[in-house]
Amino acid sequence: MTSGHFGFSYMGMIFLALLFIPNIIWTKKMPEGYTAERENRILLVLERTGEILTSCLAVIYSDFNSRGWTAWSIWLVAAFFWMALYELWWIRYFCSERKLADFYRSMLGIPVAGATLPVLAFFFLSIYGRVGWMLAATVILGVGHIGIHLQHRRQAVS
Repeated sequence: MTSGHFGFSYMGMIFLALLFIPNIIWTKKMPEGYTAERENRILLVLERTGEILTSCLAVIYSDFNSRGWTAWSIWLVAAFFWMALYELWWIRYFCSERKLADFYRSMLGIPVAGATLPVLAFFFLSIYGRVGWMLAATVILGVGHIGIHLQHRRQAVS
């Protein structure tokens, strides 16, 4: 892992668009009974910090841009695989009755897939770009974001 090379990343911008567009749509199609109350403050700080860092780092390091096909490209393919599953998860959610159970549902055995899949996508993107800062930001994001979704799922079930 390296500290990365500064420069615009169109690949990072693509990943952020794939992340943000369904979330913007979701603001109009939230599950019935959804609330962000009683979130663990530590997880919330980690989530927000990870969101800011991941979003900024994704576009300021040119290391995430495609460099032609090599064996290392498998990491970029893996990142797109997880992001494609994330898009499919959203399609499934939007086509559902949009209940809390639909929102916190697993996909292919992956718990709280709506939180886990994008974290996996950015994790593999950070490996592809060999940007240690992005890897650290993604881990911070994962702990906070997945932790909050697990907390919400437990509250929704009880």
